[in-house]
Parts: sequence; C-alpha cells; structure tokens
Amino acid sequence: MAYAVIFTSHKRADDGYGETSDRMLELAQQQPGFIAFESARGADGLGITVSYWQDLESIRAWKANAEHRVAQARGKSDWYSDYKVRVAKIEYEYGFDVTR
Repeated sequence: MAYAVIFTSHKRADDGYGETSDRMLELAQQQPGFIAFESARGADGLGITVSYWQDLESIRAWKANAEHRVAQARGKSDWYSDYKVRVAKIEYEYGFDVTR
C-alpha cells in the first residue's frame, strides 16, 4: 500500500522558484519512503504535484525536513497565492503504456 500527497497551488511569482523546486525534488528522492513524483503547471498558474510515499511516517518526516520547511515558508510568503495539500491512500492502480 502506498500514499499520495497531492499539492495543488496557484503560483503568483517566480523569483527563485525553479531552483527551489528542483532542489526539493532532489531532496525528496533521498528521503526514506519516497516512491515517485509527478508534476504539471498550466498557463493560468495552477500547478498539481503528486508525490508518492510508502507510509504516513515517511510523509510526516518529509513535511518536517528542515530544508523543506524553509521552502514551505517561502511558498507562503513569495510564490503561492493559495495552495492545498491532500494525503490519499492508494488502494490500487492500473495503466496503459503503448510502448510496452
């Protein structure tokens, strides 16, 4: 069983955002329990980022990571006009890949 952290946001500024976003992905990938990451942002500024984790403890540890906490604060003060975080338990998944 895995969990998804779904982060939706509206971005209002770019100053330093890309570098911090890249660093957060690099850092998250080093955290115990990290599985995968997907992200998209529309022309209107709406972004959806989904990170996948093995368990709730891994999610809590990531939320509490010191460098991540600095980025969270900067998100509130500089980058986002609003955001929501949702944590969901993944019951099952399936897919299709034409290349296989």
